[in-house]
Amino acid sequence: MRKLFWSRRLQMRLVFLSLVLALAAGAARSQSSSSTAGTQAPAPAGLSAATRASIDHAAAKALTDTGVPSASLAVVKNDEIAYAQAYGDARIDPPLLARRDMRYSIGSISKQFTATAVLMLVEEGKLSLDDHVSRFLPDLTRANEVTVRELLSHTSGYSDYWPQDYVPPMMLRPISADEILKLWADKPLDFDPGTKWQYSNTNYVIAGVIIEKVSGMPLLQFLQTRIFAPLGMQSVSDVDRSRLGHTDATGYLRYALGPPRPAPKEGAGWLFAMGELAMTASDLAKWDISIINQSLLKPSSYKEMETEVKLKNDEGTSYGLGVFIGKMSGHRIIAHSGEVSGFVSDNIVFPDDRAAVAVLTNEDASGAASMIAHQIGPLLIAGEDASASRDKEQAMSIFKGLQHGTIDRSLFTDNANSYFTALAVSDFAASLGPLGEPQDFTQSGDDNRGGMTYLRYVAKFPNKTLAVSIYKMPDGKIEQYLVMPQE
Repeated sequence: MRKLFWSRRLQMRLVFLSLVLALAAGAARSQSSSSTAGTQAPAPAGLSAATRASIDHAAAKALTDTGVPSASLAVVKNDEIAYAQAYGDARIDPPLLARRDMRYSIGSISKQFTATAVLMLVEEGKLSLDDHVSRFLPDLTRANEVTVRELLSHTSGYSDYWPQDYVPPMMLRPISADEILKLWADKPLDFDPGTKWQYSNTNYVIAGVIIEKVSGMPLLQFLQTRIFAPLGMQSVSDVDRSRLGHTDATGYLRYALGPPRPAPKEGAGWLFAMGELAMTASDLAKWDISIINQSLLKPSSYKEMETEVKLKNDEGTSYGLGVFIGKMSGHRIIAHSGEVSGFVSDNIVFPDDRAAVAVLTNEDASGAASMIAHQIGPLLIAGEDASASRDKEQAMSIFKGLQHGTIDRSLFTDNANSYFTALAVSDFAASLGPLGEPQDFTQSGDDNRGGMTYLRYVAKFPNKTLAVSIYKMPDGKIEQYLVMPQE
């Protein structure tokens, strides 16, 4: 299915929201909501009580704001699990409080396990990322042109068999991987291989079949032997074949603003290799630690996984092999979200900061997992470097000047100064001035484009949230400074 957070926000770029939490208020609120939380894991000294309280507040508030029944999370700091907690109701009727030892489906986060299995076989010399699919599955459309790398990076052109955020009737019936390939990988490609990026679950079904052919064993057996057992991931379950048990989280859906309803279960076979795994948040965090420590693959293989794949026209895709590549608050991240019927997950690794956050929730087509992960992330990484701090101070200073109808034109390029006409400066002042002092002014992302640095900020006011979009030249001059409503 499904990659809910990314599909909404990715037009070949990642946009991450970094929100600053009020720690004291968070601590107070988490105290009042403690009856809905599961048993806490012991927290090493590296995670302060204030940070844990802020995490609890972020999770509780996201569940309240979205109505999602429950969340389970695990936080990695200094390459160890520093905190694990569960919130809300894992099952509504009969009621069952969420516990951190419960399993949730992780959806498309499963893809990075499939990609890792391919890289393990590459290390053994059994295949190459540049092998054509025809070496293994010669009957697929243009199999002599599509490479294994293009499968894992969603640049193959094979059409996605499950773009919907619900379960169509045909998907309630069992299916085999071969049938999926006959229906979706024997049809014409959506585009020429390597010319576009387009998320497609079909790619990973093909990759899963290749793994089984090359390794000589079922995919789940390969993953269990080579990944789960070595990492001590004992909770992993294959939900492609059956539902989670009654002691695990129950999946829900919601029709518009109606109450949560039990979600249907996909038929056996539909999740193969692309979204078949369920586990606890702590076991997903163990996987994150293995990425940080590079403990399963050679450094060269991790580099392949974590390097942005470029299209044939050299355009970036923000995607590696089974993972999204980007930055949050100036820090490198390796991330993915996941969604299958009844569940949404989000997983963010900060490899250079030796930190990660894994969030699992039990309602599909919902934003709680992303909201929680993207509020916790900034709490785990080191403070802004001097350059980022200067950029933020400058952006705030320009914003406040424009509120009063003033602008320091020496900061801007000729193009930007032509944009800031007398009428533009007047409109900025008239529309922004009445808002008063921002309650918060936070960097929400950065990127590179057209030889410039692209900086994004969020300015929060009591009744309005604004986005600030800045392009900065290599010499420091500002080419663009736009203010618009935050979507």
